[in-house]
Amino acid sequence: MTPDDRRLPQAEVEFEIPFHDVDMMEVAWHGHYVRYLEIARCRLLDALDYNYPQMRDSGFAWPVIDLRLRYAAPATFAQRIAIEARLSEWEHRLKVDYTIRDAESRQRLTRGWTVQVAVGLDDREMRLASPPVLVDRLLAWQERHA
Repeated sequence: MTPDDRRLPQAEVEFEIPFHDVDMMEVAWHGHYVRYLEIARCRLLDALDYNYPQMRDSGFAWPVIDLRLRYAAPATFAQRIAIEARLSEWEHRLKVDYTIRDAESRQRLTRGWTVQVAVGLDDREMRLASPPVLVDRLLAWQERHA
């Protein structure tokens, strides 16, 4: 059995831009956005009960092999942002799409995506299909959210 065309998991976290993340113009440095995505991705993976400790325990690492960010407007010091992570592909890789918005106005600030692939911890070989453990976790999530 494989996951069907029901909705896929998504998660959202809110975060306030701290002073140590901004430059002299009080704009969040572009490199910190990768960390913001990771915060939201971990919340998404928690919803599947397949975050990094569970991945490791199941015998797989899931390195990020591709990342894309497109900045539309800056995030600034003390601004509250909402980072949404949505699983969009799961069969051969994990593709997560992200939207970062101002938490109050919901104005879009940034879009992006990451791609991760399963790598066996025992042989360090990349898998060409997602392992059954991911499929099982996604099926269980879909059953809980039917």
